[in-house]
Amino acid sequence: MGIEVVVEGLTKSFGGQSVWRDVTLTLPAGEVSVMLGPSGTGKTVFLKSLIGLLKPERGRVLINGVDMVNSPEREIYETRKLFGLMFQDGALFGSMSLFDNIAFPLREHTRKKESEIRRVVMERIEVVGLLGAEGKLPGEISGGMRKRAGLARALVLDPQIILCDEPDSGLDPVRTAYLSQLLIDLNAQIDATMLIVTHNLDIAATVPDNMGMLFRRELVTFGPREVLLTSEEPVVAQFLDGRREGPIGMSEEKDAATLAAEADAGAVPAPPRRIVPQLEPSPGLPPRAAVTRRRQRVMGMIDSLPPAARSAIRETYASHAAAPTLTVPSAGSGT
Repeated sequence: MGIEVVVEGLTKSFGGQSVWRDVTLTLPAGEVSVMLGPSGTGKTVFLKSLIGLLKPERGRVLINGVDMVNSPEREIYETRKLFGLMFQDGALFGSMSLFDNIAFPLREHTRKKESEIRRVVMERIEVVGLLGAEGKLPGEISGGMRKRAGLARALVLDPQIILCDEPDSGLDPVRTAYLSQLLIDLNAQIDATMLIVTHNLDIAATVPDNMGMLFRRELVTFGPREVLLTSEEPVVAQFLDGRREGPIGMSEEKDAATLAAEADAGAVPAPPRRIVPQLEPSPGLPPRAAVTRRRQRVMGMIDSLPPAARSAIRETYASHAAAPTLTVPSAGSGT
């Protein structure tokens, strides 16, 4: 099973410019989480801070008792081996075949024989659907195939925590749908803790157990997917509805005068938001172990959640087998 990741009071800046401050959340073991946010809100910086590649000024990231911010470098290096990291562009070596790219971590960090390396690499290549392409160079394949090769490389060391940095970037909607299913299938097979950084609403709507959002140097929210998907928080609602009206501007957040002018203009209310069912593993794969754990965890906290989220959670579980979608009541409906 994957490992719980506990983030406490994480604060990061560059040259006096704050990226985000006092971020506190827990990635539940074995569950899939998504971090949303407009471009430029420090989502990639957050991933690199979790794995210890960047050093925040304050806070802790606790993994198996090791603090990835403050522990000795040797302990951080060893704990980093628990991670698999999928970069935006796949980060493949252009002069190496896909096979050699995927084998690279095994050759670099283990003493496995080449016969064992070949067995592991071919297993991972099969998992991501690239059998037959292992001899090709990255420049000879599509962007979607490069993404899958990057994911295969992230898997070869049997990680317990997988971080995916905008896995959808550069992909068309069809390939994004395939990738979303692949991530769910992967979680069903290895039960790893997963965090996906994205601003793709299709992935956000169908893949995660939990969702968070970064904006204005703060963590706006993090919790069960239903909390964010039913939220009436202005920045969350604007982002999920894809509307111009709201705190998010073209280059940065809007000032108070602009927001007041929008309010005076009387923006048209958005239609009720619908929660689509979470993706399930492909036929023939085992059920996700995270589903049962998550249900117990969420039902244990349900009384502390907003009314709209409580209603959505109960309806989701009550009609899981029958309802293709459900309509979310507004936060003020009291249901």
